[in-house]
Amino acid sequence: MTIATRALAALPTDLPQVERLATIPLGFVAGAGIAGIKASGRPDLAIVATQPGPDGIRVPASAAAVFTPNAFAAAPVRLSQAHLTATEAGGNGRFGWATAIISTSGSANAATGAAGDADQAEVANVLAAALLTTTEQTLLLSTGIIGTRLPLDRVRAGIASVAPRLNATDAGLAAAAEALRTTDSVTKAATTTITLPDGDGYTVRPVRVTGIAKGVGMIHPRMATMLSIVLTDASVDPATLHGLLRPAAARTWNQLSVDGDTSTNDTVFLLASGAAGAATVTAGTREAVELGRAIEAVARDLARQQAADGEGATTLITCQVSGAADDADARAVARAVVSSSLVKAAAHGRDPNWGRIAGAAGNATLADEAVLAAAGLPQGAARSRSGTAAELDPNRLRIAIAGHPVFDGAAGGPVPFDREAARAAMEGPELLLRLDLGLGEGTGEAFGCDLTETYVVENSEYTT
Repeated sequence: MTIATRALAALPTDLPQVERLATIPLGFVAGAGIAGIKASGRPDLAIVATQPGPDGIRVPASAAAVFTPNAFAAAPVRLSQAHLTATEAGGNGRFGWATAIISTSGSANAATGAAGDADQAEVANVLAAALLTTTEQTLLLSTGIIGTRLPLDRVRAGIASVAPRLNATDAGLAAAAEALRTTDSVTKAATTTITLPDGDGYTVRPVRVTGIAKGVGMIHPRMATMLSIVLTDASVDPATLHGLLRPAAARTWNQLSVDGDTSTNDTVFLLASGAAGAATVTAGTREAVELGRAIEAVARDLARQQAADGEGATTLITCQVSGAADDADARAVARAVVSSSLVKAAAHGRDPNWGRIAGAAGNATLADEAVLAAAGLPQGAARSRSGTAAELDPNRLRIAIAGHPVFDGAAGGPVPFDREAARAAMEGPELLLRLDLGLGEGTGEAFGCDLTETYVVENSEYTT
């Protein structure tokens, strides 16, 4: 077999398997309803909360978050950061304690000034009163049209309706996932279960990690690229929880791109109730690694669901890169390929145009400093490498489209291939683009979707 015909198989993953179900972990209740925020009349208000303790007071959960860095960060983003800081000063708005999350869908409450901030604060106050908790232990999500304020009368009524009906059932969490949606065509949920030691160290207990998410437009990798609530019944302190969420987000949601636009409202919340009864997970332990892998497995599957359901999309594009100088370079190249409008258009037309893939790879630059540090690079290296070009040698690069080798730099460049067979292979629901850079051991992946006429039509009339 010649070098030019060597196959590029899909990269394996050692993450736990997930089920696409909204299976609620112990210690949480959830529910949703119709507040009338959306003109469509669909469900648009969701609440997830911790269960009350024997004294009737809701038990705070450890909370961690990643947020959009957009300069127009919405009122719910800024208020949630303030609440996390109020409950854990050392967290600087990244982690703390929470008893409730509310999501309102239909109005982003972004770029609405002081009045929008006041509206969001009122939502927090009303939620806290309805759930008999403190305002500072509430977290907030809003999604919808930028520049529109929340209809407070409808939100108040929605909270009054939903709060008494919260329950610890899978159906309650599935309803919350449904109410997160805006232009999503399907709900998105993922669950995995691992085992962690009991306090005695001799027995193990099942620990669940479940996530729900929305977001199929204004999706591009910068810290968090949509809305998601991830729940676990593991016992873990807020700082350690954030230390598990950051790298998971960097390797999954930050590798997701639908249209190149980062939203004003991007938020991921991760809450841990501790209700499973397992021993407390501490940083740097085997148990922390296992819980981190479970969180990443859920995040990865949600990211893939979001890419597959991108506005107007017909094809999930997965780009996997091996042979990079390091993982940061590999992720940069994969992200550049799935973010390319030309690659997206070619995928939609089932055109095995490898030149567009090569061009996108050659343009790859490394992520923001914060993303690189979150993914594991030392802070100094993250600072110096942020925005720099990924290392790539055309004479070593190999490319395969849907399993068909199309380019091999070491063998002279273009590889003869059956274009019609390649086109046929591109017809499936997922298109795998495989690159090997031939430079080292670094690997990475990214997720995107094709660019279609439907995307243009939908976004040309979004507010009208």
